[in-house]
Amino acid sequence: MDRRDFLMGTAAVAALSGLTACGPAPQGTVKSSSIAGLDGLGVAEKIRLGDISAREAAEASIATIEKLNGSINAVVTPIFEQAIAKADAGLGEGPFAGVPILLKDLLDYKGVRMTQGSRLMMQNVSDWTPPFVEALEAAGVNILGKANTPEFGLLATTESLALGACHNPWNLEHSTGGSSGGSAAAVASGMVPFAQASDGGGSIRIPASCCGLFGLKPSRGKMKQTSLEPMPGDIGVRNVVSRSVRDSAMSLSITEENEPGALLAPTGLVAGPSSKRLKIAFNTKNYFGDEPDADVKAAIEETAILCAHMGHEIIDVTTPVSGEEFIDRFLTIWASGPAQLKAMVEQQTGKSGEEAGLLEPWTLGLADFFNAKPADALATAVAYFGEVTNQMTAWFADYDVWLSPVLNSAPPKLGEQSPEVPFETLYERTIQYVSYTPLHNVTGMPAMSVPLNRNAAGLPIGSQFAAPLNGEGTLLALAFELEAAKPWADKWAPHSIMASA
Repeated sequence: MDRRDFLMGTAAVAALSGLTACGPAPQGTVKSSSIAGLDGLGVAEKIRLGDISAREAAEASIATIEKLNGSINAVVTPIFEQAIAKADAGLGEGPFAGVPILLKDLLDYKGVRMTQGSRLMMQNVSDWTPPFVEALEAAGVNILGKANTPEFGLLATTESLALGACHNPWNLEHSTGGSSGGSAAAVASGMVPFAQASDGGGSIRIPASCCGLFGLKPSRGKMKQTSLEPMPGDIGVRNVVSRSVRDSAMSLSITEENEPGALLAPTGLVAGPSSKRLKIAFNTKNYFGDEPDADVKAAIEETAILCAHMGHEIIDVTTPVSGEEFIDRFLTIWASGPAQLKAMVEQQTGKSGEEAGLLEPWTLGLADFFNAKPADALATAVAYFGEVTNQMTAWFADYDVWLSPVLNSAPPKLGEQSPEVPFETLYERTIQYVSYTPLHNVTGMPAMSVPLNRNAAGLPIGSQFAAPLNGEGTLLALAFELEAAKPWADKWAPHSIMASA
């Protein structure tokens, strides 16, 4: 979320006058060449060797989307004809040349609809392409369209009233997580090798955990520009969700800011594990002092044992932050955008936010939450963010990495966290469910979800590792090591192209 996304001027005013739905995907003859089961760099290698063309790679992904999207609802704005044309025109010789991907529907792409999962924005078309996306395109990716997201990325599940629920490929009755749920579902089902994602409170790591993928949230200030005018307290960052560590490592090296004057030194391309043994802080209780569900606790403990067997030092710790104060300050920032949205809708329509019917109940509830705060609440919350950052920086001086759960449960069933659940009920469910991820956004530190475990029902459970600011190199090296020690590349969801091939 950024100020431009919320104060959209004429685009938002036009959206008030009527709503349009996404049109059907273009139909056509699809080549039989398959990229099923390959990661992005694997697809690029096949294209580079001449085994398939960029057009055939795009057609293979489009065929998979057309086969599976009806039951999963991951892709909400296809631009297939444009992608085929770009493949025919040539996509350069970058490391991802010809690799089909999706952008999350919270990110601009010039000339393409960006709904942000909201009925308010169904007619909005982006008028610019951010440098982050330009960097991906310079590396050769072929963008096939936009992926499903909750309204303005405000929930940890992808079930917007505008775009419909996104279904988890591991069990279609369960949530993909949010807010990058469409991106994660698309990758988990094999529609694309990797997909763009973003994280303002866990939105890369949560769907990565829910869908059995690798997801790295970079440090704040690490990545190339994605917003024209960020809001105060902006804590969102962009990267990807992927099946392989190497795809995420390559994407980071491509899209991190590396120009003179960059806030953080570039990580560069991390290509494999390190021989350094790490001091890993470990806990399973959240910042409220509560344990996660038993299957999550067992999974994270298993990950700690795995790390110990690899020679890393595991140190039991307690999260040094008060959950009650933290979540109140965090949601004050989180709810400031919805408060602006509600005011804008009411001004333009002359109706209350509820009567206008353009914003979801959860979004309106967040607006009311913010509007009930004192006038200085936003400034106080931003100042608190600084205090917590200093506190956690000092705490981290004794450790290289911090291991904890991503979420307090395995993926819940769709509907349990729907935006139509009464606000107070949904508030309680949400703050417990995501009680491990927002701290890393507030402090700006990098964190990742690694797909090491599943529960007895076959649902994925990610393990979260965090590092001090600009510690992406440490995290990626550890991820490569974990990937080799407990591989996940051959584990495919039941509702995927690999399972149905």
